[in-house]
Amino acid sequence: MSVPIEASDADIAAAVKALRAGELVAFPTETVYGLGADAGNSAALSRVYAAKGRPTDHPLILHLADVAQLTRWVAALPAPTATRVEQLAQRFWPGPLTLVLPCAAEVSPVLTGGQTSLAVRVPSHPVAQRLLRAFGSGIAAPSANRYGRVSPTRAVHVREEFPEGVMILEGGDCEVGVESTILSLLETPPRILRPGIIGRESLEALIGPLALGSSTTVPRVPGSMPQHYAPQTPVELVAVEALDARIKSCIASGEAVAVLARSAPETRMASARGAISLPVRRWLQAPASSAAYAHDLYANLRSLDKENAARILIEQVPTSPEWDAVRDRLSRAAAR
Repeated sequence: MSVPIEASDADIAAAVKALRAGELVAFPTETVYGLGADAGNSAALSRVYAAKGRPTDHPLILHLADVAQLTRWVAALPAPTATRVEQLAQRFWPGPLTLVLPCAAEVSPVLTGGQTSLAVRVPSHPVAQRLLRAFGSGIAAPSANRYGRVSPTRAVHVREEFPEGVMILEGGDCEVGVESTILSLLETPPRILRPGIIGRESLEALIGPLALGSSTTVPRVPGSMPQHYAPQTPVELVAVEALDARIKSCIASGEAVAVLARSAPETRMASARGAISLPVRRWLQAPASSAAYAHDLYANLRSLDKENAARILIEQVPTSPEWDAVRDRLSRAAAR
């Protein structure tokens, strides 16, 4: 039997019923699959933390159907901030941009990780939109994986993470493949707290100069730990010019490796194959473009994690701005 590419109307109705009963529902967004709960139900939100093994001071991202729903969740904004929200929403929502804003007084501290700020976005995936509109309220949804592990970009990845059973809405492969850009509007200038497919240049072209990275005043946000998005197999990032030598040294010491590189094994491993009988456990050739690389990244990491290798060697990617999100995810996957 073939797996449906998109959830049916009956699936959406069942998911809405489950959410209203305080249960968890995994659903696709354009970035990754999320593990959703009723954002107004503190007990349901606590189940998200428990299911993921996530620290309770790590806030969840609120997903809304459209910008008009912001007023229920966000405190009154000063004029400059309100203007920026309007500009950003008009340009990037629905889409992979999360905004950090002051939360309304009645918002559950379980949603915000005990902070006075709220991370919120409007996803563009049609299944996410159908679910949010049918539910009629906000859904909190971190990535549908165990805390710190590789995010899921396919329904089968969610099943691997939660084999005991979580309701999953099918939506095919996620279009973007890495988590949203997180932009804090709590300070001036606004600050990018997590890079994503919407880059700094695009944001600055719209609202002016931005700060980048952490500071003493920024709130906690998802995906900001030094180690995150990590497979169970140790990951090592290797410079392009050093990859051949590193592979050979691993093989010579009897260490099985798996490789993720933008180059093909036929061109990189010809000399090693002639001299050493033990092969690389598996070599995945990643796409050349940053967007395609991001789309495939988590699926590739999950695939290599199943090879029972001693380590995964990843060829470093370019340092140009369009690769910022990929470099961020790779550096966290390799942190130990």
